[in-house]
Amino acid sequence: MDAIVAQALAKWPNVPHCYGWLALDARGNWRMRNEAAQAQQLPGDKIAHPALISFIQRNYACDTQGRYYFQNGPQRVYVDLEIAPYIAHTDPAHGFVLHTGEPPNNISAAYLSATGRLFLHGDDKFAALDDRDMALCLPQIELGNLPIKDEELLAWLASEGKTGALSLQTNSGNISLQYIKDDEPATRFGFILQPRTAD
Repeated sequence: MDAIVAQALAKWPNVPHCYGWLALDARGNWRMRNEAAQAQQLPGDKIAHPALISFIQRNYACDTQGRYYFQNGPQRVYVDLEIAPYIAHTDPAHGFVLHTGEPPNNISAAYLSATGRLFLHGDDKFAALDDRDMALCLPQIELGNLPIKDEELLAWLASEGKTGALSLQTNSGNISLQYIKDDEPATRFGFILQPRTAD
């Protein structure tokens, strides 16, 4: 947390929280959602200002209920998550890098959903891979220590992971790849996709 944010929090500790105005989309973009976007269930406007993005990411955290937020001075701005609290991208140097700029150095588990979504878990962070990067990861998926063929991967997904043991080659080593249902991550990993005052 930035020092100036901590100072503001100490000075004004009881500022009401904000809900619904900030979102993180499935490709790692921060989006500002005004009242019209919220009312019409629209994704909102993509935030493009580099300094603002950096400020949000430095002050991005999670509360004890699994609600992610951006601490904006004394105000906690809760974040609507399209798919996961972190979005990963492939990276030549680190293998993967999160939307916050950090590499997930200690990936301990990986999951593949019915729709072909890859999820990574490590360093107490749960991330969904940007769908545009999935093609780059396919060569890293193995079935029985051999590169998986397209038809084998489709059969594995159709069987919900029952047609063999998959693994994902990462900078953290060879990680077992498990099947996960598309609607399962939030419940299983304890994060709330749309925090609201009633939570």
